[in-house]
Amino acid sequence: MHAISKELSPVNGCNGIEVLEADTFELHCFQALTGMAQKIFVAAEPGTPGIDSLLKTVYELYTDYVLKNPFYEVEMPIRCELWDLNLALAVRRDGKTGLTGR
Repeated sequence: MHAISKELSPVNGCNGIEVLEADTFELHCFQALTGMAQKIFVAAEPGTPGIDSLLKTVYELYTDYVLKNPFYEVEMPIRCELWDLNLALAVRRDGKTGLTGR
């Protein structure tokens, strides 16, 4: 979806979809400036504050607990207890503002 939107955009220099807004939810997408292949998505209720901050927090957790894990291979499922724990804490912390999941 992200790559297709870059190709179909009538705007030159488009970086792809950042937010997909629907009546009942918003789907936010984060791609690091480093151009990492993985995208981070968060689904939230419309108008939920702090999503950008949460996306950056999740990216920081990803770099700290996944990319630095010598046993992790890109494109493989993430199996790291510290990642799971810290991701759940970050979502719970922001869950008070209306997040619908991780």
